[in-house]
Amino acid sequence: MTILDRIVADKKIEVAQRKSIFPVAYWEASPLFERTTKSLAARLKKSASGIIAEHKRRSPSKQNINSSLSVSEVAKGYENAGVCGMSVLTDGKYFGGSLDDLNLARAVTKFPLLRKEFIVDEYQLIEAKAHGADVVLLIAAVLSREEIRQFSALAKSLGLDVLLEVHNLEELQKSIMPGLDMLGVNNRNLKTFEVSLDTSRSLADKIPTDFVKVSESGISDVAAIKDLMTFGYQGFLVGENFMKTNDPGQAAGDFIKQLEA
Repeated sequence: MTILDRIVADKKIEVAQRKSIFPVAYWEASPLFERTTKSLAARLKKSASGIIAEHKRRSPSKQNINSSLSVSEVAKGYENAGVCGMSVLTDGKYFGGSLDDLNLARAVTKFPLLRKEFIVDEYQLIEAKAHGADVVLLIAAVLSREEIRQFSALAKSLGLDVLLEVHNLEELQKSIMPGLDMLGVNNRNLKTFEVSLDTSRSLADKIPTDFVKVSESGISDVAAIKDLMTFGYQGFLVGENFMKTNDPGQAAGDFIKQLEA
């Protein structure tokens, strides 16, 4: 069983438990549920840098990245740095995150927030909206084409942007459909956790121009982003590069200044 298989199996158990405690009606009554969302895709199209900065405490491949900073501090720092949006890890067991992190980030910022999660049930989209998310991540490696269609349709009905993540050509081909705003190429193989930017380069011309192209993971320098821009990418998800510092917001600001110089 791969790491991804274990995560998905655990996630299905977790979601079933949450559904038994908090019915959909509970989340639909949340004050944030009626909030008007902001489009990350629209911001990426207008941005010169396209940075989506991430809050991530740890991961299966790196047990501790940065657990000392509050989500609120990181979120405010990123927004002040001028990033396009923030990705918030909400998985607890493997990444040390929670839905509370999304709430805390939403309370202090106005820019788009992405719920980065292993979504296996429509219920998680309702949770995302109730906790202030503007964008949800769907991972092609763990969903069927029909699930991608159903989940993206519900997300759009809730006013959420959809970032669909792929790792190879097969996943990309099964995933292309209306209802997606952004197509992300994850440079990290979720089965082995090895990273290569060649994944983004090789899939770039296979992604229709209808979608905003986003490159995810393994991006640690300005040169890599400038190279990926020549392949048509407009969004760049950067996490560990900022989170491993004492001041992620400052690191993101300095990075953007170099990128736009």
